[in-house]
Amino acid sequence: MASRIGGCRRPLLLLFLLSLASQTAFSWKQDEFRNCNQTPFCKRARSRKPGYCTLIADQVSISDGLLTAKLIPRPIPNQEEGGEDHHQIAKPLLLSVSIYQSGILRLKIDEDPALDPPKTRFQVPEVVVSEFDETMLWLSRVSTETLDGDSAPSSVVYLSDGYEAVLRHDPFELYVREKSSKSRLVSLNSHQLFDFEELRVKNEGEEWEERFKGHTDTRPYGPQSISFDVSFYDAEFVYGLPEHATSLALKPTKGPGVEYSEPYRLFNLDVFEYLHESPFGLYGSIPLMIAHGKTGKSSGFFWLNSAEMQIDVLAEGWNADSGLSLPSDQKRIDTLWMSEAGIVDAFFFAGLGPKDVVSQYTAVTGKPAMPQHFATAYHQCRWNYRDEEDVENVDAKFDEHDIPYDVLWLDIEHTDGKRYMTWDSVMFPHPEEMQKKLAAKGRRMVTIVDPHIKRDDNYYIHKEAAEKGYYVKDSSGKDFDGWCWPGSSSYLDVLSPEVRMWFSDKFGFDSYKGSTPSLYIWNDMNEPSVFNGPEISMPRDALHFGGVEHRELHNAYGYFYHMATSNGLVKRGDGKDRPFVLSRAFFAGTQRFGSVWTGDNTADWDHLRASVPMILTLGLSGISFSGADVGGFFGNPEPELLVRWYQLGAFYPFFRAHAHQDTKRREPWLFGERNTKLIRQAIHVRYMLLPYFYTVFRESNTTGLPVMRPLWMEFPSDDATFSNDEAFMVGSSLLVQGIYTERAKHVSVYLPGDELWYDLLSGAPYKGSQTHKLVALEDRIPAFQKAGTIIPRKDRYRRSSTQMVNDPYTLVIALNSSQAAEGELYIDDGKSFEFMQGAYIHRRFVFSNGKLTSLDLTPNNKKSKFTSQTVIERIILLGHSPGPKNALIKPGDGKVEVGLGPLVLETGLGSSSSFVTIRKPSLPVDKDWTVELV
Repeated sequence: MASRIGGCRRPLLLLFLLSLASQTAFSWKQDEFRNCNQTPFCKRARSRKPGYCTLIADQVSISDGLLTAKLIPRPIPNQEEGGEDHHQIAKPLLLSVSIYQSGILRLKIDEDPALDPPKTRFQVPEVVVSEFDETMLWLSRVSTETLDGDSAPSSVVYLSDGYEAVLRHDPFELYVREKSSKSRLVSLNSHQLFDFEELRVKNEGEEWEERFKGHTDTRPYGPQSISFDVSFYDAEFVYGLPEHATSLALKPTKGPGVEYSEPYRLFNLDVFEYLHESPFGLYGSIPLMIAHGKTGKSSGFFWLNSAEMQIDVLAEGWNADSGLSLPSDQKRIDTLWMSEAGIVDAFFFAGLGPKDVVSQYTAVTGKPAMPQHFATAYHQCRWNYRDEEDVENVDAKFDEHDIPYDVLWLDIEHTDGKRYMTWDSVMFPHPEEMQKKLAAKGRRMVTIVDPHIKRDDNYYIHKEAAEKGYYVKDSSGKDFDGWCWPGSSSYLDVLSPEVRMWFSDKFGFDSYKGSTPSLYIWNDMNEPSVFNGPEISMPRDALHFGGVEHRELHNAYGYFYHMATSNGLVKRGDGKDRPFVLSRAFFAGTQRFGSVWTGDNTADWDHLRASVPMILTLGLSGISFSGADVGGFFGNPEPELLVRWYQLGAFYPFFRAHAHQDTKRREPWLFGERNTKLIRQAIHVRYMLLPYFYTVFRESNTTGLPVMRPLWMEFPSDDATFSNDEAFMVGSSLLVQGIYTERAKHVSVYLPGDELWYDLLSGAPYKGSQTHKLVALEDRIPAFQKAGTIIPRKDRYRRSSTQMVNDPYTLVIALNSSQAAEGELYIDDGKSFEFMQGAYIHRRFVFSNGKLTSLDLTPNNKKSKFTSQTVIERIILLGHSPGPKNALIKPGDGKVEVGLGPLVLETGLGSSSSFVTIRKPSLPVDKDWTVELV
């Protein structure tokens, strides 16, 4: 859901809110948001030329296991009149380099607290997980080396077996290089663009205020921005920096041949009906960039900073006239990073490949949470389902049309006057009974809880928060009063651990009246969205816990709100129930608390297309559990677009349909019998693949790898995949290609690798390392299983995934050129945290030499146990010649029939071809066994 208020005056606000119900769409208004030229720190940083920085590293030593130094200005001879200005810091800056296991380097640069700065610069808390701190390697020695052309030595320290870190003293530069070849991987300040605006006391007559669209930012501490260049070597492309509606491979934003020169902006905003192919910032921000090249190696850079950030990707030749001599002639991609405030707290990732870099990043910020099983199924949402009767009718229609779903969502209209955690007593008089009816079918409900609290003394949450002083303050120290859906609203200061703990308690059943254990939560508008604030958000000089200005915290506000909500659901269930919380705003580490979606998209083909790179980028940044509103939030999709969106959305990690209140109703059965069948089939494909999805979610939970991943992550040496963001992998076994054009007759699909690929539903084989021009079928989009893999499925469709728990499994074995394959299956209770104590089933299936073996992957020292009575009902072999008549099962010396059977049982889904099938082997999923073809 989005707002569109701009700088609305208060007397006009309620009239505007009422008008929302009758207006069908608002165009994205670019002038409501600042560009770089309207953002002084960005404009200043962009104007600087290579060689601007004159800092050198002084007093370099090892202290408490860290490499430390002071950054001081190099004395500069008097310049001739008109010469280039060089910034001189007033006081030395403190630098420290720490090294961690797995090849991670952390760089910190801050003001020296001993020199009494006006305030302490903000460092984002509770993003770096405690387990990461425990992996620090204690540096005991540093070696020195004089690089070619340098007059001063450089300090070299160990990073990993293959890499080392080099701190160049004069000029100041830090980089990671390979030990053997001395080739660079990633560097900071190679172009001498580093700048650090120190905090200082305002001089009389100085003008520090900034104004935009009628709003004044008092900036009581003045300019405090930081900027620097980062270079990635042997890189063909760079990726990351969510959230933007643009291509997966980030395009140059400045330099020769760049027409639209605007940096990638990271500033969480409520952007209504956003544009595709734009560097403009959206709802979330993660300052992570990953580089990849033809060597198959990857590197990464992450700046832990929650202030507004702008990042340029510099086109080749951007510095052609700089005259600066660089110490390396390697091919590289240069970038410029700019932030309004904070400190330098940066992480360098030296990975052998893309999976290593993502695992390194999630070692710092945490692995993705393991979702409840129901959350990986299909969700049905709309702003708004009107009342309990509407809910009951929608629920019944899904059953009538044989369409499974797991979650029904309620938007803001279910509340009592936009007071969250309440119910409209007329429209929803019996909320517990409503939820229990859904739960009886294995279904759940989600309600929305936004961060703006209605200023009403009769509203228990506001009354208590105001009395306790739990709100964000304005620059004068009063409770901040902004406008959102309820009208006059205040915002909880969730930076405070005390406020978060208090708010978490509000999700308890005794506080949130009408809630039940089957109710989960949706955080929207948590950028935070303030209708009458600057750029539809909170003023930058608003004050948080500890005197932190909102400018310093902004991009992490939604993160802390999401954290408090997630913790609230855990507390509600006495620590036994995994939470499900969807958030629109996000920051680094969000993956630990729940899922996100790509916000208020539009029902058009461009937004369908843009959803794939947006979700892929989120996955590269640790947020595996994400999706886009199927059908588009705004507008009325034509049936073909809606069907294609369901077919693609069935492979999103988070699969939810959602729509604006002014759109026509678009439940799956409202577009004619044929389209209902096509949507039903798409949803059935998702439910069929739920065992595979859940297994991949567990892989993500343990390794940090995304569920939905770019092709180059699985094929890092295939440069044909590097810029492909129309296709994607689900795990390592499935490749999906969307259809993004209306009335498409054909679709081209590039299948990487040397092995075959098998059509997911027909079983037809296709060669790898080729682009195939396929007929665009009405009933599905192209999806393929990679040869050499085994995928678990469930082939019986029920009302919800919960009702499928005891259904048998099917294994689909796609044989490679060696007639071999392997895959995994992960099962737990789908809801509790017992899996963390070892209460799960994890099997590896290996097919080789005509024999399928089930191996146990669970640890021997597990504290808890999980068992299942479910069995494997069918085993299908793709790429195996007919011949075997029987299969022997051990232990037990049982014999079962082998014959030919369909790949998919559902009529009309798939093809009429038959494949070698082991029928009814009734193999227990939690035991060791072998099945041998004879």
